[in-house]
Amino acid sequence: MYIKVWANPGSKREIVEKVNDHTFEISVKEPAEGNRANTRIIELLALELHITPKQVRFISGHQSGSKMFSVPDL
Repeated sequence: MYIKVWANPGSKREIVEKVNDHTFEISVKEPAEGNRANTRIIELLALELHITPKQVRFISGHQSGSKMFSVPDL
């Protein structure tokens, strides 16, 4: 299953908002440098979906605010 994420790096608080079944808006404290924000987004997405971070696969959007992930069917 594919999950679309709108990312907001460098926020004051970490927030995970579910927009619909396949779209999330995630704010993280980590800056968008050195892949730190992407790593934290994967961790928060895994927590929200009750899976391990290793099950979340980055598809596209490494340097963009709009990201696409692949996760196992829930």
